[in-house]
Amino acid sequence: MAVFLLAAVAWLVWAILVPRQLAAPISVLLRNGWSSRRIAAELQNGGVIRSSTAFLIVHYFKLRPLKAGEYVFDGSVSTSQAYDKIARGEIAFHTVVVPEGYNMFDVAAAIEAAGLASRSEFLQQARTDVTLISDLDPEARSLEGYLFPDTYRFTRTQSTQDMIAAMVRRFRQEAAHIGLNANVHRIVTLASIVEKETAVPEERARVAGVYTNRLQRNMALDADPSIIYAALLDGRYSGAIHQSDLQANSPYNTYRFAGLPPGPIANPGADSLRAALNPEPNDFLFFVSDAQGHHRFARTMDEHNRNVAAYRRALSDR
Repeated sequence: MAVFLLAAVAWLVWAILVPRQLAAPISVLLRNGWSSRRIAAELQNGGVIRSSTAFLIVHYFKLRPLKAGEYVFDGSVSTSQAYDKIARGEIAFHTVVVPEGYNMFDVAAAIEAAGLASRSEFLQQARTDVTLISDLDPEARSLEGYLFPDTYRFTRTQSTQDMIAAMVRRFRQEAAHIGLNANVHRIVTLASIVEKETAVPEERARVAGVYTNRLQRNMALDADPSIIYAALLDGRYSGAIHQSDLQANSPYNTYRFAGLPPGPIANPGADSLRAALNPEPNDFLFFVSDAQGHHRFARTMDEHNRNVAAYRRALSDR
Protein backbone atom coordinates (compact mmCIF):
# COMPACT_ATOMS: atom_id res chain seq x y z
CA MET A 1 0.00 0.00 0.00
CA ALA A 2 2.79 2.40 0.92
CA VAL A 3 4.53 1.66 -2.34
CA PHE A 4 1.31 2.39 -4.24
CA LEU A 5 0.84 5.70 -2.44
CA LEU A 6 4.45 6.66 -3.03
CA ALA A 7 4.10 5.85 -6.71
CA ALA A 8 0.87 7.87 -6.93
CA VAL A 9 2.49 10.89 -5.27
CA ALA A 10 5.54 10.61 -7.53
CA TRP A 11 3.28 10.44 -10.59
CA LEU A 12 1.28 13.44 -9.40
CA VAL A 13 4.42 15.52 -8.81
CA TRP A 14 5.69 14.51 -12.24
CA ALA A 15 2.37 15.25 -13.96
CA ILE A 16 1.98 18.66 -12.29
CA LEU A 17 5.51 20.04 -12.06
CA VAL A 18 7.64 18.43 -14.75
CA PRO A 19 7.29 20.50 -17.96
CA ARG A 20 6.40 19.10 -21.34
CA GLN A 21 8.63 20.11 -24.21
CA LEU A 22 6.35 21.34 -26.98
CA ALA A 23 7.75 20.90 -30.46
CA ALA A 24 5.66 23.81 -31.79
CA PRO A 25 3.32 26.44 -30.34
CA ILE A 26 -0.09 25.05 -29.42
CA SER A 27 -3.21 27.24 -29.47
CA VAL A 28 -6.19 26.30 -27.33
CA LEU A 29 -9.48 28.22 -27.38
CA LEU A 30 -11.42 28.08 -24.10
CA ARG A 31 -15.01 29.25 -24.39
CA ASN A 32 -17.07 31.19 -21.87
CA GLY A 33 -19.04 28.93 -19.56
CA TRP A 34 -16.78 25.91 -19.89
CA SER A 35 -16.29 23.88 -16.72
CA SER A 36 -12.85 23.19 -15.25
CA ARG A 37 -13.29 19.57 -16.37
CA ARG A 38 -13.92 20.65 -19.97
CA ILE A 39 -10.91 23.00 -19.86
CA ALA A 40 -8.68 20.24 -18.52
CA ALA A 41 -9.85 17.89 -21.25
CA GLU A 42 -9.19 20.48 -23.98
CA LEU A 43 -5.65 21.04 -22.70
CA GLN A 44 -4.91 17.33 -22.62
CA ASN A 45 -6.46 16.70 -26.03
CA GLY A 46 -4.49 19.61 -27.42
CA GLY A 47 -1.23 18.14 -26.15
CA VAL A 48 -0.47 20.95 -23.70
CA ILE A 49 -0.61 18.85 -20.52
CA ARG A 50 -0.11 15.16 -19.81
CA SER A 51 -3.12 14.62 -17.58
CA SER A 52 -6.47 16.33 -17.15
CA THR A 53 -6.68 14.72 -13.71
CA ALA A 54 -3.49 16.46 -12.62
CA PHE A 55 -4.90 19.77 -13.84
CA LEU A 56 -8.10 19.23 -11.85
CA ILE A 57 -6.10 18.43 -8.73
CA VAL A 58 -4.22 21.72 -9.12
CA HIS A 59 -7.54 23.47 -9.53
CA TYR A 60 -8.94 21.76 -6.43
CA PHE A 61 -6.14 23.19 -4.28
CA LYS A 62 -5.81 26.63 -5.89
CA LEU A 63 -9.50 27.28 -6.72
CA ARG A 64 -8.74 30.29 -8.92
CA PRO A 65 -11.21 31.46 -11.59
CA LEU A 66 -10.24 30.16 -15.03
CA LYS A 67 -10.63 32.80 -17.72
CA ALA A 68 -11.99 32.14 -21.19
CA GLY A 69 -9.95 33.04 -24.23
CA GLU A 70 -7.33 31.78 -26.65
CA TYR A 71 -4.09 30.64 -25.06
CA VAL A 72 -0.85 29.90 -26.86
CA PHE A 73 1.60 27.53 -25.19
CA ASP A 74 5.16 27.24 -26.40
CA GLY A 75 8.44 25.71 -25.35
CA SER A 76 8.54 24.15 -21.91
CA VAL A 77 5.17 24.02 -20.09
CA SER A 78 4.16 22.23 -16.90
CA THR A 79 0.57 21.59 -15.84
CA SER A 80 1.00 24.04 -12.98
CA GLN A 81 2.31 26.73 -15.37
CA ALA A 82 -0.54 26.12 -17.79
CA TYR A 83 -3.04 26.46 -14.96
CA ASP A 84 -1.50 29.73 -13.71
CA LYS A 85 -1.47 31.19 -17.23
CA ILE A 86 -5.19 30.55 -17.64
CA ALA A 87 -5.96 31.80 -14.13
CA ARG A 88 -4.06 35.03 -14.89
CA GLY A 89 -5.96 35.42 -18.17
CA GLU A 90 -2.86 35.71 -20.37
CA ILE A 91 -4.92 35.36 -23.52
CA ALA A 92 -3.55 35.73 -27.04
CA PHE A 93 -4.31 38.85 -29.06
CA HIS A 94 -4.28 39.12 -32.84
CA THR A 95 -3.11 42.38 -34.37
CA VAL A 96 -5.16 43.74 -37.26
CA VAL A 97 -3.79 46.77 -39.10
CA VAL A 98 -6.35 48.89 -40.95
CA PRO A 99 -4.46 51.47 -43.04
CA GLU A 100 -6.06 54.74 -44.11
CA GLY A 101 -8.10 54.22 -47.26
CA TYR A 102 -8.96 50.57 -46.68
CA ASN A 103 -12.52 49.84 -47.76
CA MET A 104 -14.72 47.29 -46.01
CA PHE A 105 -13.59 44.58 -48.44
CA ASP A 106 -9.96 45.20 -47.46
CA VAL A 107 -10.81 45.21 -43.75
CA ALA A 108 -12.76 41.96 -44.12
CA ALA A 109 -9.73 40.36 -45.79
CA ALA A 110 -7.46 41.53 -42.94
CA ILE A 111 -9.83 40.10 -40.34
CA GLU A 112 -9.94 36.78 -42.19
CA ALA A 113 -6.14 36.70 -42.55
CA ALA A 114 -5.85 37.10 -38.76
CA GLY A 115 -8.09 34.07 -38.29
CA LEU A 116 -10.74 36.06 -36.44
CA ALA A 117 -13.75 35.70 -38.76
CA SER A 118 -14.53 34.87 -42.35
CA ARG A 119 -14.53 37.62 -44.96
CA SER A 120 -18.18 36.97 -45.78
CA GLU A 121 -19.22 37.08 -42.13
CA PHE A 122 -17.46 40.41 -41.60
CA LEU A 123 -18.94 41.94 -44.76
CA GLN A 124 -22.43 40.81 -43.84
CA GLN A 125 -22.14 42.54 -40.48
CA ALA A 126 -20.57 45.69 -41.94
CA ARG A 127 -23.29 45.96 -44.55
CA THR A 128 -26.21 45.58 -42.16
CA ASP A 129 -25.31 46.79 -38.66
CA VAL A 130 -25.89 50.48 -39.47
CA THR A 131 -27.52 51.12 -36.09
CA LEU A 132 -23.96 51.54 -34.76
CA ILE A 133 -23.71 54.85 -36.63
CA SER A 134 -27.32 55.81 -37.43
CA ASP A 135 -27.42 58.58 -34.81
CA LEU A 136 -24.56 60.38 -36.58
CA ASP A 137 -25.39 59.30 -40.11
CA PRO A 138 -29.05 58.34 -40.65
CA GLU A 139 -28.29 57.96 -44.38
CA ALA A 140 -25.64 55.27 -43.87
CA ARG A 141 -26.22 52.27 -46.13
CA SER A 142 -23.41 50.30 -44.51
CA LEU A 143 -20.55 50.95 -42.10
CA GLU A 144 -18.24 51.87 -44.96
CA GLY A 145 -16.41 55.03 -43.93
CA TYR A 146 -16.80 54.33 -40.21
CA LEU A 147 -14.37 51.42 -39.73
CA PHE A 148 -11.68 53.80 -38.55
CA PRO A 149 -8.09 53.14 -39.70
CA ASP A 150 -5.96 52.05 -36.75
CA THR A 151 -4.04 49.12 -35.30
CA TYR A 152 -6.38 46.84 -33.37
CA ARG A 153 -5.77 43.92 -31.02
CA PHE A 154 -8.60 41.42 -31.02
CA THR A 155 -9.12 38.04 -29.43
CA ARG A 156 -10.76 34.99 -30.95
CA THR A 157 -13.50 35.12 -28.35
CA GLN A 158 -14.68 38.50 -29.67
CA SER A 159 -17.56 38.38 -32.10
CA THR A 160 -17.57 40.06 -35.50
CA GLN A 161 -19.95 42.64 -34.05
CA ASP A 162 -17.50 43.32 -31.20
CA MET A 163 -14.67 44.01 -33.65
CA ILE A 164 -16.78 46.22 -35.88
CA ALA A 165 -18.10 48.11 -32.85
CA ALA A 166 -14.50 48.79 -31.76
CA MET A 167 -13.71 50.33 -35.16
CA VAL A 168 -16.84 52.48 -35.13
CA ARG A 169 -16.02 53.55 -31.59
CA ARG A 170 -12.60 54.76 -32.80
CA PHE A 171 -14.32 56.74 -35.54
CA ARG A 172 -16.56 58.39 -32.97
CA GLN A 173 -13.54 59.31 -30.85
CA GLU A 174 -11.74 60.88 -33.80
CA ALA A 175 -14.86 62.65 -35.05
CA ALA A 176 -15.36 64.22 -31.63
CA HIS A 177 -11.69 65.22 -31.51
CA ILE A 178 -11.79 67.08 -34.84
CA GLY A 179 -15.24 68.56 -34.26
CA LEU A 180 -17.15 66.55 -36.84
CA ASN A 181 -20.71 66.79 -35.56
CA ALA A 182 -22.81 67.93 -38.54
CA ASN A 183 -23.19 66.91 -42.18
CA VAL A 184 -21.42 63.71 -41.20
CA HIS A 185 -22.59 61.68 -44.20
CA ARG A 186 -21.45 64.30 -46.71
CA ILE A 187 -18.11 64.97 -45.04
CA VAL A 188 -17.17 61.31 -44.57
CA THR A 189 -18.16 60.55 -48.17
CA LEU A 190 -16.03 63.41 -49.47
CA ALA A 191 -13.18 62.47 -47.12
CA SER A 192 -13.21 58.90 -48.41
CA ILE A 193 -12.70 60.12 -51.99
CA VAL A 194 -9.95 62.50 -50.90
CA GLU A 195 -8.27 59.63 -49.04
CA LYS A 196 -8.22 57.44 -52.13
CA GLU A 197 -7.10 60.23 -54.46
CA THR A 198 -3.95 61.33 -52.64
CA ALA A 199 -1.62 59.96 -49.99
CA VAL A 200 0.15 63.31 -49.65
CA PRO A 201 -1.05 65.02 -46.45
CA GLU A 202 -0.44 68.57 -47.69
CA GLU A 203 -2.55 67.95 -50.81
CA ARG A 204 -5.66 66.65 -49.11
CA ALA A 205 -7.29 69.98 -48.28
CA ARG A 206 -6.54 71.18 -51.82
CA VAL A 207 -8.10 68.07 -53.38
CA ALA A 208 -11.11 68.56 -51.11
CA GLY A 209 -11.28 72.13 -52.37
CA VAL A 210 -11.29 70.95 -55.99
CA TYR A 211 -14.18 68.58 -55.35
CA THR A 212 -16.06 71.23 -53.40
CA ASN A 213 -15.72 73.59 -56.38
CA ARG A 214 -17.02 70.93 -58.76
CA LEU A 215 -19.95 70.14 -56.46
CA GLN A 216 -20.88 73.81 -56.30
CA ARG A 217 -20.88 73.97 -60.10
CA ASN A 218 -22.86 70.71 -60.42
CA MET A 219 -19.95 69.18 -62.32
CA ALA A 220 -19.33 65.45 -62.29
CA LEU A 221 -16.55 64.60 -59.84
CA ASP A 222 -14.88 62.18 -62.28
CA ALA A 223 -13.29 60.33 -59.37
CA ASP A 224 -11.65 57.08 -60.46
CA PRO A 225 -11.78 55.55 -56.94
CA SER A 226 -15.57 55.73 -57.02
CA ILE A 227 -15.58 53.78 -60.31
CA ILE A 228 -13.47 51.08 -58.69
CA TYR A 229 -15.81 50.97 -55.71
CA ALA A 230 -18.84 50.55 -57.95
CA ALA A 231 -17.12 47.57 -59.59
CA LEU A 232 -16.25 46.13 -56.16
CA LEU A 233 -19.87 46.36 -55.06
CA ASP A 234 -20.91 44.50 -58.20
CA GLY A 235 -18.17 41.90 -57.74
CA ARG A 236 -16.62 42.66 -61.13
CA TYR A 237 -13.45 44.63 -60.31
CA SER A 238 -10.47 43.06 -62.10
CA GLY A 239 -7.69 45.41 -60.98
CA ALA A 240 -8.16 48.01 -63.73
CA ILE A 241 -10.80 50.48 -64.89
CA HIS A 242 -12.41 49.60 -68.22
CA GLN A 243 -14.55 51.69 -70.54
CA SER A 244 -17.57 49.67 -69.47
CA ASP A 245 -16.93 50.76 -65.87
CA LEU A 246 -17.10 54.42 -66.90
CA GLN A 247 -20.49 53.78 -68.45
CA ALA A 248 -21.89 51.63 -65.63
CA ASN A 249 -25.32 52.61 -64.37
CA SER A 250 -24.22 52.85 -60.75
CA PRO A 251 -24.87 55.76 -58.38
CA TYR A 252 -21.18 55.42 -57.45
CA ASN A 253 -20.21 56.25 -61.05
CA THR A 254 -19.10 59.85 -60.59
CA TYR A 255 -18.28 60.14 -64.28
CA ARG A 256 -21.89 59.55 -65.22
CA PHE A 257 -23.72 61.16 -62.29
CA ALA A 258 -22.98 64.57 -60.80
CA GLY A 259 -22.67 65.03 -57.06
CA LEU A 260 -21.29 62.82 -54.35
CA PRO A 261 -21.88 59.06 -54.47
CA PRO A 262 -24.52 57.63 -52.10
CA GLY A 263 -21.97 57.02 -49.36
CA PRO A 264 -18.28 56.62 -48.51
CA ILE A 265 -16.10 54.49 -50.76
CA ALA A 266 -13.42 53.77 -48.14
CA ASN A 267 -12.51 54.48 -44.54
CA PRO A 268 -10.73 57.84 -44.32
CA GLY A 269 -8.16 58.76 -41.73
CA ALA A 270 -8.11 61.86 -39.55
CA ASP A 271 -6.24 64.04 -42.07
CA SER A 272 -8.75 63.38 -44.84
CA LEU A 273 -11.66 64.00 -42.47
CA ARG A 274 -10.13 67.35 -41.52
CA ALA A 275 -9.58 68.18 -45.19
CA ALA A 276 -13.20 67.44 -46.06
CA LEU A 277 -14.37 69.40 -43.04
CA ASN A 278 -12.17 72.37 -43.98
CA PRO A 279 -11.43 72.25 -47.73
CA GLU A 280 -8.87 74.69 -49.05
CA PRO A 281 -10.48 77.76 -50.68
CA ASN A 282 -9.16 77.74 -54.24
CA ASP A 283 -10.37 78.05 -57.82
CA PHE A 284 -8.99 74.76 -59.12
CA LEU A 285 -11.35 72.42 -60.97
CA PHE A 286 -8.97 69.69 -62.15
CA PHE A 287 -5.96 67.71 -61.00
CA VAL A 288 -3.84 64.88 -62.35
CA SER A 289 -0.88 62.91 -61.09
CA ASP A 290 2.61 64.23 -61.81
CA ALA A 291 3.89 60.62 -61.88
CA GLN A 292 6.05 61.37 -58.83
CA GLY A 293 3.54 60.87 -56.06
CA HIS A 294 2.00 64.35 -56.16
CA HIS A 295 -0.55 66.13 -58.37
CA ARG A 296 -0.73 69.06 -60.76
CA PHE A 297 -3.78 71.30 -60.30
CA ALA A 298 -5.52 73.34 -62.99
CA ARG A 299 -8.21 76.02 -63.25
CA THR A 300 -9.14 75.45 -66.90
CA MET A 301 -9.53 72.46 -69.20
CA ASP A 302 -6.70 73.71 -71.42
CA GLU A 303 -4.36 73.89 -68.47
CA HIS A 304 -5.52 70.46 -67.30
CA ASN A 305 -4.93 68.95 -70.75
CA ARG A 306 -1.35 70.24 -70.67
CA ASN A 307 -0.88 68.64 -67.25
CA VAL A 308 -2.30 65.36 -68.55
CA ALA A 309 0.12 65.48 -71.51
CA ALA A 310 3.01 66.10 -69.11
CA TYR A 311 1.90 63.13 -67.03
CA ARG A 312 1.83 60.86 -70.07
CA ARG A 313 5.29 62.02 -71.15
CA ALA A 314 6.62 61.30 -67.67
CA LEU A 315 5.22 57.78 -67.85
CA SER A 316 6.67 57.15 -71.31
CA ASP A 317 10.14 58.36 -70.17
CA ARG A 318 10.36 55.74 -67.43
